[in-house]
Amino acid sequence: MTDKIQQLNELIEITRDGQRFYQHAHDEVKDVRLKVLFRDMSQSKKELISALAVKVSANNEKPADGGTMVGKLRQVYADTKAALVSDEAATYVAQLEEAEDRILHAFEEVLKDADPDVQALLALQMPTVRANHDRMRDLKQSMQ
Repeated sequence: MTDKIQQLNELIEITRDGQRFYQHAHDEVKDVRLKVLFRDMSQSKKELISALAVKVSANNEKPADGGTMVGKLRQVYADTKAALVSDEAATYVAQLEEAEDRILHAFEEVLKDADPDVQALLALQMPTVRANHDRMRDLKQSMQ
């Protein structure tokens, strides 16, 4: 597996962590507006994963189909913290915002050193990655 494919698969795994976390949070919160937001954000992550997976497949490689241990641990931490505090919605929003930070930073790191082929793909995806990040950052700030 080339470095390019390894980088793309790492981005798929980190993005899948976010997608799964949004889906989980959707199932846990009671606020209808947050449920809609979390569903939309989960869908956005699925689309991003699909775009990355197409590039991996085009290179005759298998796209990553799992997530990371860090992503799973973040979800468990959020569940535990939400069970202990009165505002579970704010807890999930804060943890999802951190997941967005992780996704954004991962994309920025790969973008810096990627070959032109990967840079072109990531340049197309970065506006969505940044918009998702900013959306959760703004929501987190509004809830503080």
